[in-house]
Amino acid sequence: MLNCWVELRRRLREDVSCVFARDPAARSWWEVATAYPGVHALWLHRLSHCLWNHGWYWFARFLSHIARWLTGIEIHPGAHIGQRFFIDHGMGVVIGETAVIGDDCTLYHGVTLGGTSWKKGKRHPTLGRNVVVGAGAKILGPIQVGDNARIGSNSVVLKDVPPGATVVGIPAHVVSADRKASAAHKAAIAKQLGFDAYGLTPDMSDPVAYAINHMLEHVQALDRQIEELNAALRKAGVTPPQVSLPPLEACKLRNGQPPGEGGD
Repeated sequence: MLNCWVELRRRLREDVSCVFARDPAARSWWEVATAYPGVHALWLHRLSHCLWNHGWYWFARFLSHIARWLTGIEIHPGAHIGQRFFIDHGMGVVIGETAVIGDDCTLYHGVTLGGTSWKKGKRHPTLGRNVVVGAGAKILGPIQVGDNARIGSNSVVLKDVPPGATVVGIPAHVVSADRKASAAHKAAIAKQLGFDAYGLTPDMSDPVAYAINHMLEHVQALDRQIEELNAALRKAGVTPPQVSLPPLEACKLRNGQPPGEGGD
């Protein structure tokens, strides 16, 4: 009994401590323990999950119903949640029965870990360790989200996400999947290419504009290669035909905006 109490106390302290690492607005333990709905929803889930595992299904569902009424966060008592899990703000978060969430994950408000089938069995997502899911994102079906993945806000994820990847869009597309990059480098890539917990950042292009930019860069590289070939032909005494082309810099998309929109 003493060991159970010590373990419970340790888990509760972990649940509060992880908030300070991920929310700069947190000021004190008392504030987090009494005024953070994500923490309250997690604590009530741990209790309802224990009841669920012991066969007290109605009591567990009723407790989760009370938790939803108090916090605006709906977590099915059958869901498996790891350690140091944090729900920031939390209103509108829905976590289904067969969802599995690894250690050190973070969810923002409006996130859904839902199913795509009415069949019994595994029908909700599995999140690895240290996954961050941006506000409003929907992860649907019995898919796997790898460790250290980032799900952009308002994305709809219907396929597996590889470890370390950043996905954005509807349906979600992988915009970064460098598994060997350092944590700081991956964070910079995620910010630039498509992940932000609350939405699009001013310096972030959408996936379509990102693809167009890379196509234009490829064309520019080909243009430089052609210029070098023309120079070699002139040096060899061959005069290549002259074609007047507009400079690509004038039409390159920046931050998803065509020329004449936004900017100075």
